[in-house]
Order: sequence, then structure tokens, then C-alpha cells
Amino acid sequence: MTSDEFTEIEWRLDEKKESELEQIEMELLLEGIHQFYGYDFRNYALPSLRRRIWHHVHAEGLNTISGLQNKVLHERDCFERLIFSLSIPVTEMFRDPSLFRTFRQKVIPLLRTYPYIRIWHAGCSTGEEVYSMAIMLHEEGLYEKSRIYATDMNSRSLQQAKEGVFDIQRMKQYTKNYLEAGGTRSFSEYYTAKYNSVIFHPFLKKNMIFAEHNLATDRSFNEFNVIFCRNVMIYFNDELRDHVHGLFHESLSHFGILVLGAKESIHFTNVSDSYETLDRVEKVYRKIK
Repeated sequence: MTSDEFTEIEWRLDEKKESELEQIEMELLLEGIHQFYGYDFRNYALPSLRRRIWHHVHAEGLNTISGLQNKVLHERDCFERLIFSLSIPVTEMFRDPSLFRTFRQKVIPLLRTYPYIRIWHAGCSTGEEVYSMAIMLHEEGLYEKSRIYATDMNSRSLQQAKEGVFDIQRMKQYTKNYLEAGGTRSFSEYYTAKYNSVIFHPFLKKNMIFAEHNLATDRSFNEFNVIFCRNVMIYFNDELRDHVHGLFHESLSHFGILVLGAKESIHFTNVSDSYETLDRVEKVYRKIK
């Protein structure tokens, strides 16, 4: 064996040890968060989780995941910053307008037959999708008999959702989405502009209920006619994904509607035979058993 070959073997062994050490550090961090704070990220998909953890390590001015663990467990503010990063608050008003058009065409007629409508937005982030739903129900004459339950594990995101205040710079895109989604009025009717922000009118919040809820650890809390959970489970591993699908199945009424994200599906889950597909492209399903 040449010296270069020996050096190559040593380098590979060192790289393997570093990878194993990183894995141990990540597991200890997530276990510590679960035991001390009650937030469970242990079954999140590791590649995405790893990137976000290392980003936060550097953001906190640290060099190791172990250093982050120490700071997270001893400084509540650091923990809350990490949770905000890990919970991935990415959303917008009438995101994927074609989904909302499909919802108007295929789901709204079903909801008209109900005396009372309960809708759960699971993983609602900062609430843009929740306000989109309220606007659509208002335009369809269904909001007065509806209750929208908006939940997220991120308290900072929930607080913004409750306030209904958003960046005015995003209204151009939101207006475009609204019109493409089948909006029937002027979008500006629903908010008031003030300085660099807009606030949505209070009547939209009248039938909204905001609450912290962790899909990994918390149980069902009501029976719903519709559950929206879009682009949340793509960050889960198979075990956690099956757990959440079981939670949704338990929470949906018979013939209840489940709406998933564009990269998600009910297929190959442990409850797939309990649903029929209302729209394959937009990932809209109806519980049949």
C-alpha cells in the first residue's frame, strides 16, 4: 500500500467518524428538546433538518451542534429562535390558486349541504392560508356557519396570524393569486393599508380560533369537515407521516375533505384505502370509511 492510499483510507475513516459524531449530536439535541420542552422533531426528515440545524449553529455564532444543544437547553430565547427556524413558516395568500379554484368548484357545493362547517388548518404558519379560506367562504355565503381552527407549533407565527397584519409589499402577488383563484371582488376590500403593512378586517377573524398544536405529539381535538395541511408532511419521515395521517383520519367526519400539498399524497400511507380522490392534481381527498 502506498502512502497516498494510506492517507486516503485515513481520510475516509475520519470522514465516517465525523458523520457518526454529527448523527449522535443531532440525536442528543432533538432528544433534549423533546424531553425538556416537549417539542418532538425526532421523526423529521434528516436531510432538511440537518441543513436547518447547521444554519442555526452558525447563526448563533457557534461551531458545533453540541454547542447549540447547550445553548438551547439553557437559554429559552435561543430555543424559540431555533423552533421558528425548524417549523419552516413559508406561505402566502391563495397559494397555488388552482387549488382554491378546485375547492370552490368541487368542495364548496358539498359544504353547502352541511348545517355547520368546521375547518382545521394544521400547520397554519403565519395565517395567510387561513385568511384566504375565510375570504372564500365569505364570498360563497358560508362563513357565518363556519368555524376555522388554525393551529401551529410555532407561537411566534401564531401571534402574527392572530393579528392579521402583513407586509404591504406582498399584496400585489396576493391580489394576483386571489384573482386567479376565482375571487369575485376587489381584494383590497378585505384589508386596510397603514404605512408599510396591511391589516385584514376584523370580520374575517370573527370565526377563527388560533391555538398551539404539535402534530407530532398532540391528539385530535374535534371533528372536522375539512382539514388543510399543505407542505408540512414533506419534512416528516415515514413513521411520523403515518402518525399524522392517522390523526387526520380520526379527526375527519365521514365524507370529510383532506387537502394536502402539491408534493404530498394519501397514497402509500396506512389509511389510503379510507379515501377517494376528488382531484388528483390538487391533492383533494374525501374520507369514505
